[in-house]
Amino acid sequence: MTYKKDAQDYLVHTYNQFPIVVERGEGAYLYDTEGRKYLDFVAGYAVSSLGYNNKELNEALKTQVDELLHISNLYYSKPVGKAAKELARVSGMDRVFFTNSGGEAVEGALKAARRYAYTKGNGRYEFIAMQHSFHGRSMGAVAVTGHDAYRAPFEPLMQGVKFAELNDLDSVKALVSDKTCAIIFEPVQGEGGIVPATREFIEGVRAICDENDILMIMDEVQCGMGRTGNMFCWHEYGIRPDIMTMAKAIGSGVPVGAFGITDKVAEFSLKPGDHGTTYGGGPLACTAVAKTVEIMERDGIVANAAKVGAYLEQKLDEFIASHDCAVSRRGKGLMQALQLNIPAGLVIGKALENGLLLINAGPEAIRFIPPLIITEAQVDEMIEILSKSV
Repeated sequence: MTYKKDAQDYLVHTYNQFPIVVERGEGAYLYDTEGRKYLDFVAGYAVSSLGYNNKELNEALKTQVDELLHISNLYYSKPVGKAAKELARVSGMDRVFFTNSGGEAVEGALKAARRYAYTKGNGRYEFIAMQHSFHGRSMGAVAVTGHDAYRAPFEPLMQGVKFAELNDLDSVKALVSDKTCAIIFEPVQGEGGIVPATREFIEGVRAICDENDILMIMDEVQCGMGRTGNMFCWHEYGIRPDIMTMAKAIGSGVPVGAFGITDKVAEFSLKPGDHGTTYGGGPLACTAVAKTVEIMERDGIVANAAKVGAYLEQKLDEFIASHDCAVSRRGKGLMQALQLNIPAGLVIGKALENGLLLINAGPEAIRFIPPLIITEAQVDEMIEILSKSV
């Protein structure tokens, strides 16, 4: 196939791509150039929150294209003002900085934390991150990512990073010092295997931060914006971070990320000239953010994620009971993992042949992160194909 050959010949080979060429999408389905239909439980790595070809989102973007595409950040625009207000409101943060991706959002969050310590003059610069975490592929984000495979090829990385274990509060306490400026973790680890942080752990980290004037950074790039059955995962616990990163689902397919900070952080953190981006917060991306928030709230998308997420949990538990190759399930809402005792890649490959798109979360775990508009009937369809595939 020409399109596939062109991509293989001219792109830098940094992705392990499936052997199909996707042409279009509709709802929770993708179609390749040969007309084959695939039920999508990947959603572009949890990005396509509203599914594919949402007409209302499409029209909003088309209108914005005709009005304004880019002005940099020398000026304000209507879309950025609206998007910032709405994203701050639904995220529970006070201020928002728009980026182009989740990795950039993490970079900004790290800089905000360092700048906070610099302004306070306390000499702090160290970060405590978690083993098995994933925060992005830029140098700062890799530095706080707890996987040797991601880190080793790019050493030496940013200094002053220590790694604790998620859900082991004592391991965090053992690393806290008078040099610690922030603790960063995912409320649900994604690449680490879809592992949720416990309430006790989150409460404990919050207490450590409050007692020591340390900032708590939550990375909700993958688990945020409705994915776990709450608009953002921390809302389930009522424990607000000082800094939070966002991306993926906030733009429903348009490249956009953001980090939010509290007024407490804003008072002592980034000042004009400390941080910037040429394209972040552009009119098109901000139109996507504002429209995504509007549709999610009006159409009960988060409630659907909670409802169908519970149904997905039930069906995966039933799958485990009836299939010897399935060991356990973990996750929240529409962010689930099925632990197997066989290589996940074998099942994922067979599922692709049978019209189902899946990805892994470790060598023996399958990740389920469908569009948030997914229905119970489509969960049944997925289980049927999955059963056929194993």
